[in-house]
Amino acid sequence: EVHLVESGGGWVQAGGSRRLSCAASGLMIDDYAVGWFRQAPGKERDGVACIISSDGKTYYRYSVKGRFTVSSDNAKNTVYLQMNSLKPEDTAVYYCGAIKSLYAAVVLEDPRFVAYWGRGTQVSVSS
Repeated sequence: EVHLVESGGGWVQAGGSRRLSCAASGLMIDDYAVGWFRQAPGKERDGVACIISSDGKTYYRYSVKGRFTVSSDNAKNTVYLQMNSLKPEDTAVYYCGAIKSLYAAVVLEDPRFVAYWGRGTQVSVSS
């Protein structure tokens, strides 16, 4: 059975940083792409960043480029999202999802390609 477990959420002041982790079990992250998505209250779930662990290729939502960095540790079967210069509009529940690598380039625009979801972790940025 596949499990993706997010951690690292919490409160942070605007301008601060937070690192999220997505620990996978039941699958090997280097067989998939793993993405980060977020959903604010009353809004749709949007893609934030995605990494193909087998080759290190990354994709980012335009609004987080230069602030967020997605990385992976294949030995720990874990994907990270380092978030810097956080803004109040980054407040959301952040989810990780595993995707077949061939969909990595489009999944940020269409999260329906996600095969497995975690349960999410709340990130709240105060102004």
